[in-house]
Amino acid sequence: MSSKSWQQLCADRKKKQVDSIPKEWIITVSTDLKQSVIDVPAQCGLLSPLEIEITETVDLDILLDKLSTGIWTSAQVTTAFYKRAIIAQQLTNCLTEIFIERALARAHELDDYFQKNGKPIGPLHGLPISLKDQFCIKGLETIMGYASWIGPVSEKSCVLVEILYDLGAVPFVRTNVPQTLIWGETYNHVFGRTTNPYNRYMTPGGSSGGEGALLALKGSPLGVGTDIGGSVRIPGAMCGLYTLRPSYERLPYANARNAQEGQESISSTLGPMANSLSAVKRFTKSIIDAKPWKKDPLVVRKEWSSREYALEEHGNGVGMCFAVLWDNGVVKPHPPVRRALEIVKQSLEDAGHKVIDWEPHRHLEIYKNTESIFAADAGQDYRVECAKSGEPLIQTMSPDKDAHPYNLFESYAKTIIGKPELLSAYDLWQLHKEKRVLRKSHLDHWEATVARTGTGRPVDAIIAPVAPYTAVPHGCNSSGRVLYNVIQYPRLCLRRFPSHICR
Repeated sequence: MSSKSWQQLCADRKKKQVDSIPKEWIITVSTDLKQSVIDVPAQCGLLSPLEIEITETVDLDILLDKLSTGIWTSAQVTTAFYKRAIIAQQLTNCLTEIFIERALARAHELDDYFQKNGKPIGPLHGLPISLKDQFCIKGLETIMGYASWIGPVSEKSCVLVEILYDLGAVPFVRTNVPQTLIWGETYNHVFGRTTNPYNRYMTPGGSSGGEGALLALKGSPLGVGTDIGGSVRIPGAMCGLYTLRPSYERLPYANARNAQEGQESISSTLGPMANSLSAVKRFTKSIIDAKPWKKDPLVVRKEWSSREYALEEHGNGVGMCFAVLWDNGVVKPHPPVRRALEIVKQSLEDAGHKVIDWEPHRHLEIYKNTESIFAADAGQDYRVECAKSGEPLIQTMSPDKDAHPYNLFESYAKTIIGKPELLSAYDLWQLHKEKRVLRKSHLDHWEATVARTGTGRPVDAIIAPVAPYTAVPHGCNSSGRVLYNVIQYPRLCLRRFPSHICR
């Protein structure tokens, strides 16, 4: 380890990041934290009219069509999004790794290929893609919010990055995360706190909060986050994005970094985050079409199904039956969230679908089982990584100064679990056994809805809040979203609305 203190390591690494920003891309930033900065990128004068047009083309199909036909070059698109990403960084502190020359060299390489061959390399040809600071890129650090991870560079890229390069993409920035990853907000000692561009007094969520803030400001056309307890869905809801948390091992995680590596009781998954539903589909289909199971042995060997996407098993999308989870019996959603659920319900009914109430089923038992599994090592994983540099384990996401008043003295997980204890292998097995019982019970509960739907099928999908509230002040996000991770249902966050859970 370095002889420097953890404070010096963090200060030096932050300075390196700041120094990597071109001076001509520096803008003036308002000190009013509660003022929305969502329109600053388009109004600050740094972007040309073409760069504004490029970065505000939120439909990814349109953007990729212009790249694949040569209307826009990859260098043009990458430069435009890089400038906008740097604006977003100055406004919200959303980035970690900035590697402009490397990304532009890749973009020029793709343009040269297109000029020589008259065709794109792959379905993501020329597209800049932002990555959460877990996805290793050869030759770059992957710090993931730990002072002790500053310095060493990856000897090879993770499987996802390898596939993205094969598909013609341009990985161009990496985004901020909380120390340990296991927070629904985004702050660490190395890069600092990420804020919400709609109101910087508020959190963008976490742990993929850097992606959330960057994408909300349209500093990237497509980002990739990870989710074990809500980490793509929370930023999606708090920053107004489309996100997908797929089922276990659907997309390749191999050779990416993670917290609690070796914990396989409940899997983290990676998922796309974007301003358009077309981006979510294009990313997911492109990765699956690349047959990632040939590079990651854990990925399910299942090709993309156009039949399933067309909802053939769900009445071809006609006259479906949805269920709304108004209240899980543990935390009551705030009025704005309830109002969003009512809007979705009315929209579905207007489209000819049936909507029934979802009856909560053993939520608290599932939540306690999940948090007990997460705490099985009594926090040893986090303490070991912090001890390597001497940095303290962060205990709260509240700012040191001017913290928002908060009446919850400890998280609900701590309340129901108590003081964490190191579990034996046998004790962990009992939790696994309990988890199987709970999953089977929830499946039976879902299947039993066939008696209420009128379609001859169980409920086609559940509409539920991502969180019981909208974006909250820093340090005030404490509600867990682990239910559907445990029972293994994919979950789609719809922009500015609650989640749509599919099975």
